[in-house]
Amino acid sequence: MLLQGSPRTPPGAGACETVERVELAAPVGAREICVSPGLATNLRFDAPAIVELQDEVRFEQVLRDRRLLTLMPPPDMVAGERLRLTVHFEGEPSSSGITLMLVGHSGQATHQVEVSRDERTRESLRRELLQERARTAQLREALARAEAILNRSSALRRLIISRALGREAIQSREFLQSPIGYAESELTVRRGASYRSNTTVALDVWLENAGTTPWTVVGAALSVNGVPMEGLSWEATTIPPGKTARVVVEAPALRGEPQGNVTLRLWEAGPRAINIPDITFP
Repeated sequence: MLLQGSPRTPPGAGACETVERVELAAPVGAREICVSPGLATNLRFDAPAIVELQDEVRFEQVLRDRRLLTLMPPPDMVAGERLRLTVHFEGEPSSSGITLMLVGHSGQATHQVEVSRDERTRESLRRELLQERARTAQLREALARAEAILNRSSALRRLIISRALGREAIQSREFLQSPIGYAESELTVRRGASYRSNTTVALDVWLENAGTTPWTVVGAALSVNGVPMEGLSWEATTIPPGKTARVVVEAPALRGEPQGNVTLRLWEAGPRAINIPDITFP
């Protein structure tokens, strides 16, 4: 027995929900679930369940637990192909089970299927919402990591094409003793380095926040003998209380510039700011 939620486009028509919910309440036809070769689909049960899977030997992977089933469809499953999956809960006759139809799609699949024996309570819905938010946050973090890896993998190529990288490569210099330990506005310089390419200079500064509230960089300035440099770029880094984090600032500069000592100024939206003097570039 099965209760469908709000009307939706059938998977056969091309719509695949990321999360499906199945509730046992009223007799209806078999529920269709999107699956795709190479993509895992998880079925979670709110009580121990027994599952039978049509042509299970064809599946790339099937992992069972009393409340969880993870499956990878057959590698040769074609779009539109249907495989039957039947479920009945432990302690109940098999005739009381439900049928889910796994429908082959190309490149899209339902990642999570929630199977509930009883109608869900408000508390159950609240927990489900929190779980979905957590999953969304994890997916966003995974996407951000993947994008960062992709950016790093092409960073050297972009440097060469932009002519920022020459035969002398990128030069670097650790901070001299003067900036190390410099403190102002509850911030302390713990370590740092300066860098130079053919077209830019950059500073990598590690700051410790000794205050009781987070400190977020909203502005940055580099000046040489009181003359500001133009075209700065930086990230809005947040440093939690009692923690150390890095701030990277970059500015366009020709070879040999700037000359002399440079002062870096960083500030937040509030009153706190730090002026780090005596910085030199290689």
